[in-house]
Amino acid sequence: MPDKKAMVWAMGGYLKNHPEELVRVAKNAVGMRFGVPLDALRWLAGQVRGKKAPKEVRLTAVPPGIRASAIVDLAGTAVRAAATVFIERVALSEEELRFELRLSDVDLRLVDDASESPVATLLKSGALDLSKPGNLAAFMPKRPAMLVAAADDRITLDLRKHPKLATAGAEKVLRAVLPLITLAGIETDTDHLDFVVRPLPSGVGDAVSALRGIL
Repeated sequence: MPDKKAMVWAMGGYLKNHPEELVRVAKNAVGMRFGVPLDALRWLAGQVRGKKAPKEVRLTAVPPGIRASAIVDLAGTAVRAAATVFIERVALSEEELRFELRLSDVDLRLVDDASESPVATLLKSGALDLSKPGNLAAFMPKRPAMLVAAADDRITLDLRKHPKLATAGAEKVLRAVLPLITLAGIETDTDHLDFVVRPLPSGVGDAVSALRGIL
């Protein structure tokens, strides 16, 4: 987890060098959009430590999607994995936090071409159909519970099934927040990842009930 003090310093330095961000925030707030600079996401990715952490993370906007690549450990073999990700649908409720992703231009390349591991042999053979990453994900061993559907170029994640979000505390927060505001979409422009939100998705009545529950 990045150091909080380092995050504050990095944020302050970024705003000092990019004062136009404050204007962008004000303009987007009117349209219920809130953007995160890709530079901030790159910085955060660089702070992740550990043997299994992705290395050399690269993020590039491909509006409305994002191109992501990193060096990852795939069954003991270092591989640079890359894909362009489009978030096609978002569905949030007390029961689910569902994101439908479409993946394109998926690429897996060996970091060491001399590797002779089983993964390296498989990649060199060209037997993997990377145009349909969902089919590969569907048959992956130890498939995570939050991967609820995968086929062709689509992958659906339900973050509510992640152990840290499958708790009574998380459900209480969702019950309080979602009637007030919800996430309607995620997309990029040239250098930001924008979150599009919608207020009072279930109407005023549910929002009032949620506020009463909080108070």
